[in-house]
Amino acid sequence: MKIINCDQGSPEWFKARAGVITASNFEECCKTLKSGKNKGEHSAKAKEYAFRLAVERISGELLDEDKFDTFEMRRGRELEPEARFAHEEKMQILVEQTGFALTDSGLYGASVDGFIDETGTSEYKCFISPKSSMPILLDNDYSDIEAQIQGQMWVTERQWCDFVLYCPALKSIDRDLTIITVQRDDKYIEEMEGDLNKFNNLVVEFMGKLIK
Repeated sequence: MKIINCDQGSPEWFKARAGVITASNFEECCKTLKSGKNKGEHSAKAKEYAFRLAVERISGELLDEDKFDTFEMRRGRELEPEARFAHEEKMQILVEQTGFALTDSGLYGASVDGFIDETGTSEYKCFISPKSSMPILLDNDYSDIEAQIQGQMWVTERQWCDFVLYCPALKSIDRDLTIITVQRDDKYIEEMEGDLNKFNNLVVEFMGKLIK
């Protein structure tokens, strides 16, 4: 594993991500069509991502559209220090801020929000849409981002992750901080790694078609 110390959203962070399959996209990369004549193939969205990565690996730079900064991304970065402090205070821990982590191969990476002790990580989300926040707040259901969390542990070679949903709007009822400790699932990671390697083969295939 290699850690690139940089702030998320900085020029160094964007440069580090060029051509890298990132944990936030692991779920989509692992999806394949379940029926029809193209059963078993990657989705159109996954193919577009693979093509983008192929271009980035050739150029060594992110495509301009990948540098687009959404409102939710900016909001997340602005609230993350508050979320981290609240997490530290609640759990009586210290969270070490990190940057961008890469596997030894350099093919896969994760923007890690923090390291805890020698074996843990932290992931902070500040969702505002009901679609994203409702399952977590009502049922502790984090399945929509499980691939990202397990992927982060795989990339960083760590054993557990404190997933933290920070929702300041619910501070009046003491629900502004939801903490779910997720343990590393080696079976899940093994299956995901196999799917990700298949996806990377698609990236390499697109590179070959572009370079010929």
